[in-house]
Amino acid sequence: RVGLIGCGHISTTYLTNIAVSAQLTVVACADQDSARAEQTAAIYGIPMTMTVDELLDREDIDLILNLTTPEAHADITLRALWAGKDVYSEKPIATSVFDARKILRTAAALGRIVGVAPDTFMGQGMQTCKKLVDTGAIGRPIAVNASVMNAGPERFHPNPDFLFMPGAGPLMDIGPYYLTAMIELLGPITHSTGVAAAPREFRTVLTGDRAGSTFSVGTPTHVASVLEFDSGVVGTLVASFDVQDTQIPPFEIYGTEGTILAPRPNSWDGPVYLSGRGTDHFDEVDLGNSADFPDGPGYMGMGLVEMAQSLLDGRAPLADAVRATHVLEVLSEILNSAAAKRKPAIAAG
Repeated sequence: RVGLIGCGHISTTYLTNIAVSAQLTVVACADQDSARAEQTAAIYGIPMTMTVDELLDREDIDLILNLTTPEAHADITLRALWAGKDVYSEKPIATSVFDARKILRTAAALGRIVGVAPDTFMGQGMQTCKKLVDTGAIGRPIAVNASVMNAGPERFHPNPDFLFMPGAGPLMDIGPYYLTAMIELLGPITHSTGVAAAPREFRTVLTGDRAGSTFSVGTPTHVASVLEFDSGVVGTLVASFDVQDTQIPPFEIYGTEGTILAPRPNSWDGPVYLSGRGTDHFDEVDLGNSADFPDGPGYMGMGLVEMAQSLLDGRAPLADAVRATHVLEVLSEILNSAAAKRKPAIAAG
């Protein structure tokens, strides 16, 4: 029995996609805008609307779905844990590593479970890539390059302001998909560094009732980073809301004997292409039978469904808080190093 906190833009995707799930039922919702909560409840057949405090006090709610904006993630998750609930949160787990580690400690002390998006690493596309890596299809992995560059969410989001504030931006908003996939395929990351910029002080909303209005930018919107994995693999990740168009592949893994052209880590399916031993071209890889992967079609919210099943089974969820905290540690160090400009100076010519 799930209680939803946060009835904003992303909740519509979750509620649509999890409606077919037999593992869970959304029984109540809450939002700081009570009218929005009422509207969400009416559209999706949620029986009850209430305040956040009222929802957390309900003894008949088992799991909190935390879809608040990033700066509220840690507070809502911690309050839910202390209220005796398990939690599934949108990414990032928190906006600070301190708060993420506090969530881990609190959950462990209270015997509660925390799951955290993204869930797309569970999909057929990325799991096919993982099988290729694990079975040596590209030899020993040596490098990974990833790029997520577009013109920004103000093109499609009616209230994009929060996506340009600390805790969001292209690195914190989209970067978790890419780093989660990298860690799933290549293991933990030991060092990260980056440079960052915010070329525009203000952005313009391009859709919805606020189209034409402007808002200020409070976080870097173009970030380039370098990653070092515990395995010795080196990687790069570029995340930007300042690029109008690009033809750079979104995600490639390089090995001593081949290359994998992977799908976007924020998608569920393929295609997946492999240039393996003795070839000079890419061939599309069969994604296999869906029975090889977690039950259900690929869509945002699958992590919540899988977590509900894991609670029923008495095991840990696949999209867990430990990995989410590691992802946040890496992302935070990229931004911290960019802000501190920790790099040797090169004299201008």
